[in-house]
Amino acid sequence: MKHPAHKVCWSCKGPVEASALFCDTCNAIQAPGQLDHFKRFGLERSFVVDIDAVEATYLKQQQKLHPDRFASKSPREQALSSQQAASLNEAFETLKNPVARAHYMLRLAGVEPEGGGGHTVNDPELLMEAMEMREALDDADNRMTVDAMIKDTRKQARACENNLADAFAKDAFDTAKKLTTRLRYLMKMTEEARAKKSRLAAA
Repeated sequence: MKHPAHKVCWSCKGPVEASALFCDTCNAIQAPGQLDHFKRFGLERSFVVDIDAVEATYLKQQQKLHPDRFASKSPREQALSSQQAASLNEAFETLKNPVARAHYMLRLAGVEPEGGGGHTVNDPELLMEAMEMREALDDADNRMTVDAMIKDTRKQARACENNLADAFAKDAFDTAKKLTTRLRYLMKMTEEARAKKSRLAAA
């Protein structure tokens, strides 16, 4: 679904770029509109994202939308600045997390991710792999073993992200859906292993 490149400024009725925060003519803040998260950061829709560049844009835009800048403005402009800030935060949180980014890209393509929206995960091989990982983590009784597991799951997650990038580049959404579910499990296992390492360190 294509969104128009321009919209009309609510204040001066002049044309404004769809992704612009402010009107070039009258400098009034604009409504967030229907931009997708990638366009909000001036990006092509791709799973491969330069997180540092996204963060730099995010911090710049966040500064422009700071509530202090709108303290003396009209209630409408204050409300619009809050809406823009909320949209910006949501876009940033989605793009910086590879699982959230993949879920978002699947939904943009009209594909509901597994384990979301009431969809159960239907991949016996993956469920078995996840169960074995969890059992191995439960059995691990020292930090070196847990450390090795963290390294392994992180390495597998990186490989999974590369495969996901390929799948999305080829519009292979069924493959992307399976890989997204696997990446979600791998990242969850990494988190759980880190938590266990902390517990072992504190014991």
